[in-house]
Amino acid sequence: NAATLASSLRAYFRYRRFRGDHVYHLTGVIASPAHWNLASLPRSLSNDEIERLLGAFPDSLPSSRRGYAMVRCALDMGLRIGEIAKLALADIDWRNGTITLRRNKSRREDVLPLPAVTGQAIADYLRLERPPTTNPAVFARRLAPHDAPITTDTVHRLIRDAYRRIGITHTRTHALRHSTARRLLEQGSSLKEVADVLRHRSLNTSLIYAKLDHGK
Repeated sequence: NAATLASSLRAYFRYRRFRGDHVYHLTGVIASPAHWNLASLPRSLSNDEIERLLGAFPDSLPSSRRGYAMVRCALDMGLRIGEIAKLALADIDWRNGTITLRRNKSRREDVLPLPAVTGQAIADYLRLERPPTTNPAVFARRLAPHDAPITTDTVHRLIRDAYRRIGITHTRTHALRHSTARRLLEQGSSLKEVADVLRHRSLNTSLIYAKLDHGK
């Protein structure tokens, strides 16, 4: 990019000066490219891609309910892949319909509403597919040893493979959080409400979503 090119030219002319060449006038005309905060649009999935992604977990797929529930957690609540991997059974309050995130990026506890469709996906996995294990996490390993915790790589690989099945070529799992923000804005939520759902410590972090194309 332009910043890399400018840096490389400065390094080259410093080398030329070290060798005794008179390049001072050239060094002075290398401008630093402008860098605007919030300049790029976040990559989110379209509504069609979201529907195809949710349909990318047929019963014939190994541990399909686990994968479907994980994707619902990311899409419906904006959970990060690390939060999905570490989500514990004790974090879910089924009676009040909430999830508590205790080990999140900001090192604080956040209580989020558990959407009915997400809760149903998790419940189906727990009742019908989760193997017997002493692991306190919601999502267990598909293969032994079941008591060992899953990693963020497990969640990332699961989402990446689902992308591939529906023809999405990139592997950015953060696109699911961006999709959460886009859908919230399309439903009339404010940027403050988006910031609360995504657990941004500063509203400025959520300002990028003001530029989203709501026609997608």
